Amino acid sequence: MRTSMRANKFGSMVNGRVILVTGGTGSFGKKFIKMTLTHFRPRKIIVFSRDEMKQWDMRTEFESLDKRGTLRYFIGDVRDLARLELAFSGVDYVVHAAATKIVPTAEYNPFEAVKTNILGAMNIITAAIAQKVKRVVALSTDKACNPINLYGATKLCADKLFIAGNAYTSKNDVRFAIVRYGNVMGSRGSMIPFFIEMAKKGEIPITDVRMTRFMITLKQAVGLVWESMTDCVGGEIYVPKIPSVKVVDVAKAVSSSAKLKVIGIRPGEKLHELLIGEDDSRCTYEYGNHYKILPMIYDWHESVKRIGKGKKCQDGFVYASNTNVSWIKAEQLKKWFAHERSENNSLRSSLD
Repeated sequence: MRTSMRANKFGSMVNGRVILVTGGTGSFGKKFIKMTLTHFRPRKIIVFSRDEMKQWDMRTEFESLDKRGTLRYFIGDVRDLARLELAFSGVDYVVHAAATKIVPTAEYNPFEAVKTNILGAMNIITAAIAQKVKRVVALSTDKACNPINLYGATKLCADKLFIAGNAYTSKNDVRFAIVRYGNVMGSRGSMIPFFIEMAKKGEIPITDVRMTRFMITLKQAVGLVWESMTDCVGGEIYVPKIPSVKVVDVAKAVSSSAKLKVIGIRPGEKLHELLIGEDDSRCTYEYGNHYKILPMIYDWHESVKRIGKGKKCQDGFVYASNTNVSWIKAEQLKKWFAHERSENNSLRSSLD
């Protein structure tokens, strides 16, 4: 019932409208576009990304699904403000999924991570306001909560920029909101496809046997973006209620025969992840399938409209992967592998 209501609201909003997805050829972007094309009738969906080959491959992959000719492909980089402003012309809704997201990559290439994740966020905000986009939902990460690595720090900075962007909209009805979640099951460059590749060599590297992570499916991530797009007043961070997993259990689910090799925590890694820290609890509210962190600036956390029917979390509330009440076991992961094999390209290519 909840999913149906969320979808109906999103459908009423986007039918006949124009949506742009930055990083549209990525795992999330493709899933968002596939689900949106399947369930709704937007007038146009613009795939904004910088890799022409990925766009070409996506054209082929989505050819049978895009029977109405809804998809448009726009080569561009979020670092390029002029290109964004051109792409945003006539756009109603933006989903910002483009990012430099691999933790070690950001650690060793900090200038590039800052250019994409921080300056890119500034450009998205500026272009959206200039072109009078109605809504922008930006994807964040659990690593933005009390960050210890550069990737997390750049995404925290981007979150702050999107929140503050709501103060610069003037008379334009532009709203910026954020969705923050954990590891996406099977997404390109993530833990599961990496473990699958390593298992073929007979050995899976484990950084620490105690390590835990939050897990979310691409379908759940898309659903939360739909909900935030219809619900946001501006400045909210939406955090889904999702299970945790032990990294060791992921490795065991991938292969029961591969040897597990402990290699130690890599630069920028945490032992456990946070989605909501203790300091966030003062302005965090609980809902049926998610939490909402409201911004402290301008006393927006006291806004009745932003709070809605939420229940205030207790001071000191922490949403951490190691103390979560919901967990995925190795056997449940195996069932998920079987289900997703036919739907997720990155996982399927690794398994074949």
